[in-house]
Amino acid sequence: MKPICLLLTLIMTFQTDLSNAETLTLERIFASPDLSGPSLRALKMSPDGSRVTYLQGKADNKDQYDLWEYHIADQAKRLLVDSNDLLDGEEVLSDEEKARRERQRLANVSGIIDYAWSEAGDALLFPLNGDLYVYQLASKKTQQLTASAAFETDAKFSPKAQYVSFIRDQDVFVVNTETGEEKQLTTDGAGLIKNGMAEFVAQEEMDRDTGYWWSPDERYIAYLQVDESPVAVTKRYEINADDIEVIEQRYPYTGEANVTIKLGIVDLANGQTQWVDLGEEQDIYIARVGWLPDSQRLSYQWQSRNQQTLQLRFADLKGQSQTVVTESSDTWINLHHDLKFLPDGHFIWASERNGFKHLYLYANDGTLIRQLTDGEWVVDAVEGVDEAASWVYFTGSLTSPLERHLYRVNYTQPGEPEKITQREGFHDITMDASASHYIDQWSDRNHPPQTSLHQAAGSRVVWLNENKVVEGHPYYPYVDNHLDNEFGTLKAADGHTLHYRMIKPKDFDPQQQYPVFQYVYGGPHVQYVTKSWGRWIEQYMAQQGFVVFVIDNRGSDRRGMKFESALYQQMGTVELADQLVGTNFVKSLPFVAADKVGIFGWSYGGFMTLKALTNAPDDYALGVSVAPVTDFALYDTHYTERYMSTPQLNPDGYRQTATFEHAKNIRKPLLLIHGMADDNVLFLNSTKMIKVLQDEGILFDTMIYPGGKHGISGAKPQFHVYSTIADYFIKHLKPKSPEAP
Repeated sequence: MKPICLLLTLIMTFQTDLSNAETLTLERIFASPDLSGPSLRALKMSPDGSRVTYLQGKADNKDQYDLWEYHIADQAKRLLVDSNDLLDGEEVLSDEEKARRERQRLANVSGIIDYAWSEAGDALLFPLNGDLYVYQLASKKTQQLTASAAFETDAKFSPKAQYVSFIRDQDVFVVNTETGEEKQLTTDGAGLIKNGMAEFVAQEEMDRDTGYWWSPDERYIAYLQVDESPVAVTKRYEINADDIEVIEQRYPYTGEANVTIKLGIVDLANGQTQWVDLGEEQDIYIARVGWLPDSQRLSYQWQSRNQQTLQLRFADLKGQSQTVVTESSDTWINLHHDLKFLPDGHFIWASERNGFKHLYLYANDGTLIRQLTDGEWVVDAVEGVDEAASWVYFTGSLTSPLERHLYRVNYTQPGEPEKITQREGFHDITMDASASHYIDQWSDRNHPPQTSLHQAAGSRVVWLNENKVVEGHPYYPYVDNHLDNEFGTLKAADGHTLHYRMIKPKDFDPQQQYPVFQYVYGGPHVQYVTKSWGRWIEQYMAQQGFVVFVIDNRGSDRRGMKFESALYQQMGTVELADQLVGTNFVKSLPFVAADKVGIFGWSYGGFMTLKALTNAPDDYALGVSVAPVTDFALYDTHYTERYMSTPQLNPDGYRQTATFEHAKNIRKPLLLIHGMADDNVLFLNSTKMIKVLQDEGILFDTMIYPGGKHGISGAKPQFHVYSTIADYFIKHLKPKSPEAP
């Protein structure tokens, strides 16, 4: 269950000396252009470190992206490719591409949505309107590689850029970049067989959206063959404004059959595939695949169906496998992308075996050489490796679980990590291939994201997007009403420290009592209490006279496995207990109206809102639940079984986790919201809850969105959904002024 980015963030510099005090309105928040100014995404560095490239929305259409660069030596920004020059009319997408973009949370963007550098750094590859294009830096010209009626997806340069590979009609193809000659490498992709494509749960739950991988010498491509025939057909109804589509989808419900997978190595010279021996057990996941630098061995991560065992295996070109590292857990193993091969025959690997994610150095035969990081904090991700100086750069929470910083440690000599980034807050890092420079997208609660380029040791080279808020900037009139976050800690029942943050209302008067807008997600792999820029709904509700309160319960991210795995096989229990710790605390504050605490959440947060109203009905004055899972038996295998096992093995856990049994306890206002074309948390979740509530004679409110996916995206639907949420809180919890009619 991928978290939904509920509201756009700002990219600018916050200036505290401005004297502008207009109050935010939802109309203005969702206007075009939005308050964030120019939107940048997909920032990457060229392999030689000479350029920073990125996608930027058009001035008159922030959701249509063009390809830009910042040239470091020239200190100049340039438009490389204008998507309008290549689009003839409106972009048309295949159903597969629409689904792929929805799972990547790119449902409403158009133009150039992704791109890749050639390894030599002389060309850029990007898809547009179903075809593939290459931009040559030397000639400054764009070459169209494909022009077929079918859609080409998941395009990649080969390592030496002699080829571009892609998926067409469920098969793997390559095209020679010099001659334009195409070659089809697999031929049996059709119907239920998909070659080189990521299956549904891989895209939605495993953070893997590809199904094939080039060898470094360009001689081979490893690919997965997915057979969907074991998965039962589910009829999913996408209800639009003017029609209803019946979509037959092979959806792997928890406890039911998954796809079967084969891993093959195809030789480009003869087109023959060598299948890898994955072992006797077929009910498995292949989480990650990659090549060793010698191109003679393939690495893949084999994960058991119960996700309590993860094996790093190496396979030779004959398909014979060797297990190199085995991770095991009594709960589950979290996946990561932190396998990095070194030229000296070693590799870096991340593990949570001691309760916190840390880095380890291994020899290629599986011998552990040393642990590189240690302590009661977590490594977020390996960001780069400087092989010449033996530095591994990583982001993590060593400074504070509320912050993310860049650090480095020498992998040949034991030592403590060196902190690179200095400004308090959250740093999102992108490094070049040689780890000589990095892009830093930084923010804290009072400074929205700023983007800068740095040398690896930390010194800033240039601002890429400082975005100062000056007269003419769309946020300029509202800056003076920006409200601060206050941070604090509470204790969970088991003694764990829980972090919270709070925003006091505009024109705060400690002698008054205010209603509360408690904002929750509560599920794994998400952290809401951070020193990073926030969401518009929080600022808006505080400016409407609400105390905004957020607490991260056990089960949330970046606190280690003991903290996270407390919810194992009992979702909605410890999370609710910890939310109640926060609720009782905020009710105890003298400036809070204890009988006017409302709770709101989306996706897992929607599930938590329903758990709050059903299992703690006297503690909340209302709830707004958006796109909730109401019964995890309706959700997919990989996500649900990771935390709940299967319904067959944990029937009591599933029954207690479902929101239906205690629905009769709801006696406070409930607003249930769902998109009617949601292919992640199916609309069926809400219709089942609606039926239960009706049978119990419980009155509630609902808002449904025809054609709405999981994020109910788009400026107009977003404006409507947040207007509906805010109005519900204001109507029920905020007292009318004496002079109001």
